[in-house]
This record gives sequence, structure tokens and C-alpha cells, in this order.
Amino acid sequence: MSDLQRFAAIDIGSNTFRLMIAEVNPSGTATPWHIIHYTHDIIRLGEGLHHSGELSDAAMARGLAAFERYAALLEQFDVNEDHVRAVATAAMREAGNGTLFRDNVAEQTGIQIEIIGGETEAVMSLSGSCAVLLPEMRSDMLLFDIGGASTEFIRAAQSDASQNHGEMITRDAISTKMGVVRLVEAHLHTDPPSPSDYQAMIAAADAHLVAVETYWGDCDAPASLVGTAGTVTTLAATALDLCPYDADVINNYRMSRADFEALRDRLLSMNHEQRQAVRTIEPGRADLIVAGLAIVEAVMNRWHYDELVIVDAGLLEGAWLTISKQ
Repeated sequence: MSDLQRFAAIDIGSNTFRLMIAEVNPSGTATPWHIIHYTHDIIRLGEGLHHSGELSDAAMARGLAAFERYAALLEQFDVNEDHVRAVATAAMREAGNGTLFRDNVAEQTGIQIEIIGGETEAVMSLSGSCAVLLPEMRSDMLLFDIGGASTEFIRAAQSDASQNHGEMITRDAISTKMGVVRLVEAHLHTDPPSPSDYQAMIAAADAHLVAVETYWGDCDAPASLVGTAGTVTTLAATALDLCPYDADVINNYRMSRADFEALRDRLLSMNHEQRQAVRTIEPGRADLIVAGLAIVEAVMNRWHYDELVIVDAGLLEGAWLTISKQ
């Protein structure tokens, strides 16, 4: 296949950076992409952001080092610079020096970063997720995408649920300033997590969900709850003890409330070192997974969901789809 059909997307999250280099699959195949190379790094770009309002020097240095590696990979895999889309989310759009970091990356690596708004982020996440989500889940769904500094909520429905790739109709999309890095820095003070710390995280998350309901107006929660991004995929992999990780196993995995609660109780009983020793929890996520549990629990509680469907596709894949279709 010609390298002219090779495209790359970079998701610059507040916690994790991800790079996907892929070629376009023929129509009718399971996914629109054939992955040539994938990598990710836990950078914590948004570390300390809610205190200082700026990206720290250490976080920017970690981020720049990741981009230098990504630039080398783009060259190694012969990806044309016009076939690359790099999108940045909450940390860079909120930080006073976010554009400075963007400009430094461009100068040092040649990679052009686009700082996108929360609604654009949400719609891209929906596009990526629906590329792998079973049709029956797409008929009436609430997709949420937990990040380090923000969480997006999208209510959507497929125009024709009988079609595998029917048009998705977005009812609304909202980005909230609720993220796992923010919650950990504000509320996690004990190890193992104390009940009061965990409940404080749930209460903080629920306050954001009240704002989501106000934005909705009708307070109408869709029939299916779908989660994407590293927090929920890590929870799924841990529940399954899935090592090595396999995205195909994670996609459309159904986690019941009972299974979630059992996993929650297991992880909350551990200290940081014990959680980090769990083979499905990658380095740098052992504290953040506690905040992730709190967000998922708050969502399930507020809108009375008994099941969470998990997919390993979202913003990264949505960005890839936009660049590959240009």
C-alpha cells in the first residue's frame, strides 16, 4: 500500500500523549484504519495546572521529549507532514503558556499542534468511539471521555441503528473541568485512600454532573453508557486481568455495576505501591485510577446506570479519521 495512504494522529492529553500511525483500510473492514505503529506516554502535562494556571517547566520538558520521539517515528514510517494531525486538549487550552509550548514543539520538532475546544474534542471522541462500537449501543448513548483535566459528555444516537455505519446524530456535547489529575491533586491525601477522600472525589465529580444536567435542560440520560480513554480501559483490563493488553478484547466490554463495585473495593483497599504492582495498571496511573473510579461511580449513580460499555477508541482515532478523509 502506498505511503500516500498513511496518516498519523497525536492526542496531546492533560495526562497521556498518544500517537497512531495507520493506513486506510478498504471499506467494509472491521475498522477504517490498519495500525502501522502505536505508542503512548504518561506525561502529566497538566500537573499542577489548577494551582498555577500554567504548564510547569518539568511537564513541558517531558512533553517536548515525547514529541522528539514522535517526530523520529513519523520520519521512520515515512508519514508526510500534511498527513499528521496533532490535537491538544484541556491542559494546553487552559494554560497561560499553552501556546508557548505549542510554538516550542513546532520549532524543535516541526509538528504543528492544534489546540481544540472542548466541543470539538467531544465530537472527535464520538467519531473515534463509534468506529468500533457495536450498532446496538449506538442507538441511544451517552459517551464520556475521562481525561487528566477534563471529561467530555456526548449524547448521541444513530440515525439507523440497523446499519453498521449509520450516521450519528449528536444531541449535544459538553466538556467539563473534571479530570483525574485535578481530582487527585485536590482530594487524594491518604494512602490507601480514606473513605472521606474518596467520597470527596465523588462529591466533586457529582457537582460537575449537576452542571451537565443543567446544560442538557431536559435531564434525559440516554439508554446506554459508553466510556472511552485510559481510565476506563485500564479498569476493564484490570477486571479481566488482561495482560498483555488487547484493544479488541476491550472494545465493547460490558462491566456490570456489581463487577465495577467489586473492582472498586479491591483497588481502594490497596496502597499506592500495591496498585502500581497490578500488572494491568501502567506506571504513573496508580493514583489516578482512584479518581477514575470516583468519576465512573458518580456517573453511574447520578443517571442510574447498571452497566458500562467500554471502548478503546476515541479522540485519537477521531483525529485520525479527520486527517485521513481530507
